[in-house]
Amino acid sequence: MTQPLLTVTDLRTHFFNEDGVTRAVDGLSFTLGVGETLGIVGESGCGKSVSALSILRLLPHRIGRIVGGTIAFEGVDLLGVSERQMRDIRGNRIAMIFQEPMTSLNPVLTVGHQIAEAVRIHKGAGAQAARARALQMLELVSIPDGARRLDDYPHQFSGGMRQRVMIAMALACGPQVLIADEPTTALDVTIQAQVLKLMLELKERTGAAVILITHDLGVVAETCQRVLVMYAGRKVEEAPVLELFDRPAHPYTRGLLASIARGKRGNRRRRLAEIPGIVPSLWEPIVGCAFAPRCPLVRDRCRIEAPELRIVPGGSTAHTAACFAAEEVLLS
Repeated sequence: MTQPLLTVTDLRTHFFNEDGVTRAVDGLSFTLGVGETLGIVGESGCGKSVSALSILRLLPHRIGRIVGGTIAFEGVDLLGVSERQMRDIRGNRIAMIFQEPMTSLNPVLTVGHQIAEAVRIHKGAGAQAARARALQMLELVSIPDGARRLDDYPHQFSGGMRQRVMIAMALACGPQVLIADEPTTALDVTIQAQVLKLMLELKERTGAAVILITHDLGVVAETCQRVLVMYAGRKVEEAPVLELFDRPAHPYTRGLLASIARGKRGNRRRRLAEIPGIVPSLWEPIVGCAFAPRCPLVRDRCRIEAPELRIVPGGSTAHTAACFAAEEVLLS
């Protein structure tokens, strides 16, 4: 097997404020292979976006801090490099598409200037060559009349077109890893499909590995090869995408899959399932399994002992779940 492109090991990211310590990411580990698409799913507040910001070291300096773990990119721990070295990596070898393009793009600079700036900084290109690369990227993401639109400002683009600009900017320097944080959340369904199709086409063309952060399992099913499920800052299950959908082994994963809208059964509309209870507070240390208060299969052991990730019986070695009742979940 080839060495993973990115290896995150026991990552712990905390936020410090007057109310105490928020354990946003609590011992997350995963790998990303060359050219692979990894989906990270979970409800809001589970630590998905904080994990991405931790990889790029973009946490708010005053309150956010990585307190443990390693983030190895091509064998080099990103937590040990200088900020100057990190700036050479960020946006160049590892790029990110943020959730809301209107707040991510500078409103007083043209989109051509913003795309070209990344090329000038990271590739040392001159003004003319950088502008030519910006035009090439706009054409690559299928923005019509790219030569004219280079000089337009973000507010002159629709939401879907702004997201295409963000993709063009992220890919302008040919990154090896592309992190997409909820890239289609603010878009309507038709535009979502177009943006996802575009991302996959560009991934195949450039060979970049992708981390897709989302709460939409339908998007994961269409785009990802492997899925990581997070809950309360922890990884609770990981599997190849088809295996996860066919044989979810954690009660939380099963609850997520059951909550997907599925239309009607005959003349009757299917009832939308829900997971009872609320997500635990991350301000206090979690004892035992974080999902125990909401779990229908909870045992006494779950409340006092945190389950470790184990290979799920009857599946591939790549399918792991942190649940004492995994066998029971598979049978239910």
